Amino acid sequence: MTAPRLILVLGDQLSHDLSVLREGVKSRDIVVMAEVRDEGTYVPHHAKKIALILAAMRHFAAELKDDGWTVAYTPLDDPDNTHAISKELLRRAEEYDAESVVSTASGEWRLRSLLEHTPIPVSQLPDDRFLCSEGDFAAWAKDRDTLTMEYFYREMRRRHDILMDGDKPEGGQWNYDKENRKPAEPDLFMPEPLHHQHDEVVAEVLDLVAREFPETFGTLRPFWFAATRAGAEAARDWFMTEALPRFGDYQDAMLAGEDFLYHSILSPYLNIGLLDPLDLCRRAETEYREGRAPLNCVEGYIRQILGWREFIRGVYFLEGPDYAERNALNATRDLPWFYWSGETKMACMAHAIGQTRDEAYAHHIQRLMVTGNFALLAGLDPQQVAEWYLAVYADAFEWVEAPNVIGMALHADAGVFATKPYAASGAYINRMSDYCKTCHYSVSKKTGEGCCPFNPLYWDFLLRHRERFEKNRRVSRSYATWDKMDADKQEAYRDSAAAILAKLDAGEAI
Repeated sequence: MTAPRLILVLGDQLSHDLSVLREGVKSRDIVVMAEVRDEGTYVPHHAKKIALILAAMRHFAAELKDDGWTVAYTPLDDPDNTHAISKELLRRAEEYDAESVVSTASGEWRLRSLLEHTPIPVSQLPDDRFLCSEGDFAAWAKDRDTLTMEYFYREMRRRHDILMDGDKPEGGQWNYDKENRKPAEPDLFMPEPLHHQHDEVVAEVLDLVAREFPETFGTLRPFWFAATRAGAEAARDWFMTEALPRFGDYQDAMLAGEDFLYHSILSPYLNIGLLDPLDLCRRAETEYREGRAPLNCVEGYIRQILGWREFIRGVYFLEGPDYAERNALNATRDLPWFYWSGETKMACMAHAIGQTRDEAYAHHIQRLMVTGNFALLAGLDPQQVAEWYLAVYADAFEWVEAPNVIGMALHADAGVFATKPYAASGAYINRMSDYCKTCHYSVSKKTGEGCCPFNPLYWDFLLRHRERFEKNRRVSRSYATWDKMDADKQEAYRDSAAAILAKLDAGEAI
């Protein structure tokens, strides 16, 4: 009789059509799943993120058992738990007399390397839940001077026949981004995402996380994420009906007191495998075809999944294991303590960080143009910033987090795919949000006491990196504006930026 193999399933691989499960043999192989402390503590993960993954793992293991698999599952508080994936594989191999392990390749170089160096042989199969393989992306990227998401996105639309009219884009345009930058106004009828009720599994996990990770970041309760495939599908259906029809219009907007607006809040489920990306795209397209959602909203949503999500993953694996360590702008300032506490007089930062602490969620503009923008302007160390993003969001795994932070927000990769640094003064935040109305600082005040910190820091950033960016066609106009300023105004900007940065370095509140 052929010896059993161990089938390793990780916490972000909770899909029944996972390549390693398709390749396995139920009557012979043993599925190994383990809640190990190593994975819960390599960064200080948000309490809600830990709870979501552990609860979803437990439900998925039960589904596998119901489907006929033998599952060797190790809870976090199991006395025999070794708290490391490699050690759990060795323990289970001895228990079941297995000589090899097969897994679906992890979404992090860190784990791929760990499994390559595990004493028991581990074969890693491609993760074909994504819509563009690593090899296909590398072939697309080959010989290109720059990696432009828009061109990749068009190719993906054609390949998967999404929002196409023959060989042309539906509606005659590939991109409706210009229609999707409206500021939002408070609305009593703004939808609220589904709040899922706890079952016994979730309740046990919440108690476990509270007990085992008492010092970790973030508010654990109330906890309303879905932990089952059925719950994730209900959240998907809610979004398609209730929020997609207005998603595009306000996808870049920010409102105090409105943490979610018309966003789907599906990325945590998508990134741990409870939802399928192509299914989401096709369902969104159906909403347009059936006249229930406008084209700009549907195209904007599909672009986030079929375009940006697939593109970002392609960049991560194309660029290699050192990508997350890059620091092209030589930014070395330590991450300020208020990124963890939210205790800052900057209203936009306080709202984005406070929401992140409470919900393990903030939408893409809050991440890019508020917390990311401040990190860029202040010259914060990219690795410290990347660790923060990886820790605090329920949907954060390194394949998606590293390119978005290192490449998009901080330009620390020297522009692998971002054609400019996403630096902005307070005017952008004021245009896209209502945060500035209640801020301690005045967004209209450019320099001096009480000025919006983003204003002088914007110019300080450009001046620090003038040699690198002044010939960039998307940034050069800003340098021309600076050069037209009188000397006193320039000095005021420099002095104001220096005062703000000195406070940061001294650990003072800003």
